[in-house]
Amino acid sequence: MLSRVQALQLALWLALSALAFVIGWSLDNGNHFGLPVLALALISLVIGGIVLALIPFIIIQPARWVREQIRTAEVSDLIAASIGLVVGLIVAALLAIPLSQLKIWNLGTWLPSLAALLFAYLGVATAVLRKEDFGRLFSLAFAGRSARRAAREERERDDEHEEEHDEPHGGKIRERFGGRKSKPGERILVDTSAIIDGRIADISQTGFIPGALVVPRFVLEELQHIADSADGMRRARGRRGLDVLQRLKESPVTVEITDADVENVPEVDAKLVKLARQWKCLIITNDFNLNRVADLQGVRVLNINELAHAVKPILIPGEEMEVKIMQDGKELGQGVGYLDDGTMIVVENGKAHMGDTIDVTVTRVLQTVAGRMIFAQPKQASTSAPPRRTGTA
Repeated sequence: MLSRVQALQLALWLALSALAFVIGWSLDNGNHFGLPVLALALISLVIGGIVLALIPFIIIQPARWVREQIRTAEVSDLIAASIGLVVGLIVAALLAIPLSQLKIWNLGTWLPSLAALLFAYLGVATAVLRKEDFGRLFSLAFAGRSARRAAREERERDDEHEEEHDEPHGGKIRERFGGRKSKPGERILVDTSAIIDGRIADISQTGFIPGALVVPRFVLEELQHIADSADGMRRARGRRGLDVLQRLKESPVTVEITDADVENVPEVDAKLVKLARQWKCLIITNDFNLNRVADLQGVRVLNINELAHAVKPILIPGEEMEVKIMQDGKELGQGVGYLDDGTMIVVENGKAHMGDTIDVTVTRVLQTVAGRMIFAQPKQASTSAPPRRTGTA
């Protein structure tokens, strides 16, 4: 007893064989090959079986691939492809008449069809790849002055409404933390390292951040994974990052949580760079490697470490300061101390004052990749008076 699938396959094989037999019969009568009917029937059955075996590869699989591409494609891509296809076919139709007049090597019979395929492909590819540029062009061409004025007035009303209803400390936390929804050009993507570092919360209080801070969902997931780590140090860093996000509630900067993601990209840094390129926005981080990769791909980066180095106090040779000698230097007799911001001070002949706070005079300042390094020597007056002991035994 045949199953339904087998019955359908048998019926399709017989139908293909019958079609091959009819075609073979007509060709045989036209050319007088004189093939017997039985031989023609056997040949038709073989051809029908071959075509039946090739159907999954030449029809079913391509149809499934096309359906999957249509299902996963964005609506904007489909619309752009349709418009590009129509434009390409119109151009091919305009060229079909002069191309069909070509008599050389019988080009006029097949060249119009080739031109239709070529211009259809070019129209679809151009429209899909440059859809954003075409969209901006059409919006500028058709958006009148009244529409722009209405949009500006609506934004002003939204800003006034936010000022009336925001809480005193910058607005309550929500899916978008305070402020109006920002445009892609005004957004700044936040890296996990910047959140864990914590200084972003202090910077946001100063008003120096030019746009809205956008925290992607995959950054939050990485932060949660760090906070749940079995390593105590990593767990503490992750919880610190969650506390920093809580502090951002009270900052005057708009903070948005977005579900935007990048498919087929597993690394968080690569996702941030690709998302920043799509939105044409900035990334704020203190990860040196992410900074370099983003610069190579044309993405602007706000590096917190570079900002910290830039705002350190500028010292010039001859200035005097107090410093506590904490450890030995690399050279003989040197002592090393640190300012409150972590700047290293190398004191010549400072080893004798280990653990003491002494007055020093700056001799030179060296700017390195790792930061600023200051060289100094003990003040002359400090040799006549005992230094102030601030260390512990």
